[in-house]
Amino acid sequence: MRGSSTDRLLGIAGVVVAAVLWGTTGVSATFAPAVSAVAIGAAAMGIGGLLQASIATRAIARNAKALCAQWPWLLVGALAVAIYPLAFYGSMRLAGVTIGTVVSIGSAPLLSALIEMAMDGVRATAQWLIGAALGIAGMVLLCGAESSAHSANAAAAPSLLGGVALGLLAGLTYAIYSWAARRLMQRRIPARATMGSVFGLGALMLMPVLMATGAPLLASWSNAAVGLYMAVVPMFVGYLCFGYGLARIQASMATTITLLEPVVAAALAAVVVGERLPPMGWLGVALIVLCLVCISWPIRRATRPPINTSLVLSEKL
Repeated sequence: MRGSSTDRLLGIAGVVVAAVLWGTTGVSATFAPAVSAVAIGAAAMGIGGLLQASIATRAIARNAKALCAQWPWLLVGALAVAIYPLAFYGSMRLAGVTIGTVVSIGSAPLLSALIEMAMDGVRATAQWLIGAALGIAGMVLLCGAESSAHSANAAAAPSLLGGVALGLLAGLTYAIYSWAARRLMQRRIPARATMGSVFGLGALMLMPVLMATGAPLLASWSNAAVGLYMAVVPMFVGYLCFGYGLARIQASMATTITLLEPVVAAALAAVVVGERLPPMGWLGVALIVLCLVCISWPIRRATRPPINTSLVLSEKL
């Protein structure tokens, strides 16, 4: 069995890889402008969630009794999974790739910590608070840089505010399904069964939405390629990595590490889409990197061991 410090570092690495993959989604969606944000979100999470469930069918079957016993948390997680992509892609469509990603992901750590404090009685460590403060400051600078670029266009203000509101909803649902998934793992349900059931049920909830709005995805090869890429790479592979990491670190730390996602998204938006990032925005990027270093730095004192280690490692996510 690996030591807890090794598991912690592996968990951090898994979430970092997931965040990098997720950072490509906003730019990818711009290659299918004729497809609505709702359809993009339903396709990405719907198909990706079904893929998650398909590789976890045996694990889900082995743990069906335990999953049924914990059905409230399973349902909460699945509902959050279904709402999240609709709000996330809607936020990016209204406010732009950078602001949509930054608000959605940047708000999640604070909301996740508040959920853990309210539901689990967890106290935030000084190291996490410092790292989160750096990350939130970086998020604010990134948003400020983008909003100043839109200030000359008064007509863009309503869509910007709407995008921010949807981003906050995405951040809340992101924090909720991260917390719910970890709670299931704490009930001795392996990571693969947890992630497969939560995402599979959430994907089933998205299927009616996809059938109602997804016709433009089949209108051209480029639209279909965008939908397939986002379903397989960021949503499927990315969430496998995230589930691997979430089994080894707290949900609040996992969501804080994913502040790397808006850094990747901002860089790709500047290079590929042409969203210019002023110096204040790049300062925000630097603060987010410092946040990742701060919260990932090993602590010498004893830390809480990862939950359900033997079961999770046996799943080999």
